[in-house]
This record gives sequence, structure tokens and C-alpha cells, in this order.
Amino acid sequence: MLKAIVFDFDGVLANSEPLHFRAFRDVLAECGVALAERDYYDRYLGFDDVGSFRAIARDRGMEWDRPAIASLIEKKAVRMEELERDVSVLFPGAADVVRRAADVVPVAIASGALGHEIRRILDRENLTRCFTAIIAAEDTPSSKPAPDPYLRAVSLLSSARGTPVLARDCVAVEDSIQGLESARRAGLRTVGVAQTYPAHLLDADVVIDSIDRLSLNALSSLTA
Repeated sequence: MLKAIVFDFDGVLANSEPLHFRAFRDVLAECGVALAERDYYDRYLGFDDVGSFRAIARDRGMEWDRPAIASLIEKKAVRMEELERDVSVLFPGAADVVRRAADVVPVAIASGALGHEIRRILDRENLTRCFTAIIAAEDTPSSKPAPDPYLRAVSLLSSARGTPVLARDCVAVEDSIQGLESARRAGLRTVGVAQTYPAHLLDADVVIDSIDRLSLNALSSLTA
């Protein structure tokens, strides 16, 4: 039976990928590096900030050491906060889905976004209390498509319940190819939300068009 739901954040609950692109673009422009929107979505979507900056540098034959990447991440975080200010970045229906799900089973987040960025949005939308666990980029040694974020989520859900939660009894809700791979490798059942990638590219047990189409009955059937 369904024991828990683990949501990705950017692209599933938060329509923040356009803001992430603008933040990356603006910070990189200060370094003389141009980032096209299509390149961001085709090549770097699904990475955490560290992975994105490393990949961008590698693709351009550049080398940024750890301090340089840390500085870029800090600048991007500041720019993200500016872009988010005074606006709701949640997808339509996302807040209702989270609240309905949390009334039935424990819910968690497994994301490549920074923890303070996730919590800032959840706090603004009065959703933080709904989540039993929030796993962010800094909480695991490896990011998606490695299974670490989802393995950590299942571990924390088990601790919160006081009884073991098996990955096969949990469903991951993802929008990216890398995220779905991460969830599968961790042993979760998967729902792909085609809000970022076209539906035909999402290798998931179930694919839906938008987060407001998420059915808790359908999720239960995945783990039956």
C-alpha cells in the first residue's frame, strides 16, 4: 500500500525553472559567459547548481574551482530571491495537491534546489508544515540522477514514522529525466509530470499533463 509521496520541487510544485534560467543567465553574463535559454533546458535542466555550473564550464573548455563555483552559487541565490519577490511561483493547483496528499500519507521533497530557496517558497505559501522531510541539494553527497536524494527521503520518512518505510511503497513525482532516473534507482514507483519535458520523453509508471491532475487513488494503485 502507499506509504508516502516524495515530490520534486522545481518543475513539479514550483514553476521556477524560468527564474532559475534567468538567474543563471544573469550571473554568468557577469563572467562574460552567455547562456541561451534552449541550452539551459536541453543541457542543464535537472542538475543542481553545482552540477550546472560545472557542466557549463566543461562545455566551454573552462575550469572553475570550488571557491569560484561557491561564489557563483551565492550570487545566483541572491538573484533568485530578487526574481521571486512578491510573486507566487507555484503551479496552479500545486498547493491543493500537497495539502490533500499530506492529509492521507506523509509527504516529502527530494530536490536539487537549495534548502533555503525551497523553504522560502513553502513558508510564503504556508506549506512547510505539510512536509515530513525536505531533502535539498546540500543534504546528500550526490545529486540526481544518483539515487541519493530519494534514498535519503525514504530514510527520513522511516525515522519519522518510527517504522521502516520501503521504497517500493513510495511514489516519486518528478518532471525531469534525471529525477525519474534517480527515483527508479532508489526503488520508488514514479509519476512523470509533463510540465517541463514533453510527455513522450518521461519514462515513468504514470505520466500526467500537470500537477493538478495528480490522483491519490492512482498513486495508491501503483503500490498495490
